[in-house]
Amino acid sequence: MSTTPPVLAAELAQAWADIQRYHPELPDLAAPESLIGESSSACGHELSFERLLHEAVHGIAAARGVRDTSRAGRYHNRRFLAIAEELGLDHPEEPHPSSGFSLVTLSPEAKRRYRPTIERLQRALKAHTAATSADTSRTFRGPAARHGSSGGGVRVKAVCDCGRNVRVVPSVLAQAPIMCGGCGQPFRIPEPVGAAAN
Repeated sequence: MSTTPPVLAAELAQAWADIQRYHPELPDLAAPESLIGESSSACGHELSFERLLHEAVHGIAAARGVRDTSRAGRYHNRRFLAIAEELGLDHPEEPHPSSGFSLVTLSPEAKRRYRPTIERLQRALKAHTAATSADTSRTFRGPAARHGSSGGGVRVKAVCDCGRNVRVVPSVLAQAPIMCGGCGQPFRIPEPVGAAAN
């Protein structure tokens, strides 16, 4: 078993902590590994520092009690945009018809501020990709793999023993355990009621 996913999760946690240094109200990232392999057309397909900063905007919005999206999280409104600007993200002048202001990019100032963090995360992502890519010429991984998706983004409820739950794409949970910050136990997808009796 490769040690790369935990290393990447640790680098994601460190990059999040670097953002928190400039924005202390940003809540802790409960499960950095949940971002590995996660895909969302509204928030960006590829894991990168820019995407992490985008997720930090959502974190600050949640901490402030600000509703920054609509349409089931797809449309990013002007409240999202205002916080994105605080974090050093640039944006197009006009919103995208379906995703609003989700297509944010790092400003030159943010690139300078976070350059060491960006470089560290890029190295970890490169190592993760090298460690997890295999000769797939003889294997079938389905349409999600062919189209660069993490599995269509269908999320299910995963629970831990202390009663907390998260919504997660099953393929993300299968890559590595997601640990509960409350009790330290892994989240799991519960069996359907009556499945144990069959």
